[in-house]
Amino acid sequence: MLTKTTLATVLAGTALLTSATAASAADVVELGPRPYFLVDSMEDSALKEKLLSCAAGPFEPTLFSIGHRGAAMQFPEHTKESYVAAARMGAGIIECDVTFTADKELVCRHAQNDLHTTTNILVTDLAGKCTHGFVPASGDEKAKAECRTSDITLEEFLSLEGKMDAADASATTVEGYMDGTAGWRTDLYAAPGGTVMTHAQSIELIKSLGAKFTPELKTPSVEMPFDGFSQEDYAQKMIDEYKAAGVPAEDVWAQSFNLEDVLYWIENEPEFGKQAVYLDDSYDIEGWDHMDPSTWTHSMTELKEMGVNYIAPPMWVLVTVENGEIVPSVYAKEAKAAGLELITWTLERSGPLMTGGGWYYQSIEEVTDNDGVMLELLDVLAQDVGIVGMFSDWPATVSYYANCMGLK
Repeated sequence: MLTKTTLATVLAGTALLTSATAASAADVVELGPRPYFLVDSMEDSALKEKLLSCAAGPFEPTLFSIGHRGAAMQFPEHTKESYVAAARMGAGIIECDVTFTADKELVCRHAQNDLHTTTNILVTDLAGKCTHGFVPASGDEKAKAECRTSDITLEEFLSLEGKMDAADASATTVEGYMDGTAGWRTDLYAAPGGTVMTHAQSIELIKSLGAKFTPELKTPSVEMPFDGFSQEDYAQKMIDEYKAAGVPAEDVWAQSFNLEDVLYWIENEPEFGKQAVYLDDSYDIEGWDHMDPSTWTHSMTELKEMGVNYIAPPMWVLVTVENGEIVPSVYAKEAKAAGLELITWTLERSGPLMTGGGWYYQSIEEVTDNDGVMLELLDVLAQDVGIVGMFSDWPATVSYYANCMGLK
């Protein structure tokens, strides 16, 4: 359990880091060269001309641009450095994925069981506490490990350093296993190590950066209830930390892939429930088709009647190709007809798009052959589908587009 003395030290450190970064990140938006590179990559079109016309700026923060785990394409995700980078790129909303430690304290990690790929835990004394320690690759067996936030206390968690989320499954050493960053990402901003954060720390930092919040309640890797800590306790504790920090409900878009979490907030925290986001992973259901409502577990009207106002599927679910053009899918049309607000994920997570774009572009693979397609897709999602927010691993790209198109 974190002692009062240690907690005071942690909070004091948070105050120092927020004061040092707030002015520079909240007041100045710097997008860097990447948005221009993507515009230059586009085929000639009216959209390209429009985007070129905005090159001189100025650029401002926009709620349309959501920092996915911060700026995770090149910064260790869910670290102070990643969040600050996202704010500097104009992200008006920044995400902390929320999970919990052995002493049931909330921290920012994409999954409860990802410490072995997102931190340096395997080369610390805490490696011995991991659910499954490192096993090297041997023959046809891949290297593996599993380290959970619930394996360690909050104080132990805060001793870790964030790294780029990656692992080399062919490795025979811990060091080799940890050195798996994809070639189109970088470790340049991961040294000497990212600053991991509690959920409460992330609230104070993001507030100081002038941004708003979209915490995601992650599905636990442990059986619930965990030492008496129920799913409902977990969902409530996340909201309570915003209330304790004096953050108004209108500044928070709480998310979950678990519809029951969203319905809990709607019932028990109705002000926060108004903006609760149902992350729809129905695509995992065998036979599910984003173009065929008869395959869906819930109709869009049913979700709306439950009190759900925001729904967030991956990008490919919202589009299809007709006559060689990207157009809204049946899923997108049904959601808008039911009065649901749409958010989607995740731009800048697929690497170079020359060979079809992979998972996030699967419904438009046939027209995805260059990086400029990223902005063509974004334009269809914004203008034709009508999304209200876009998660991105490199928020500058979305911020450039949103500023150019007047999206606040």
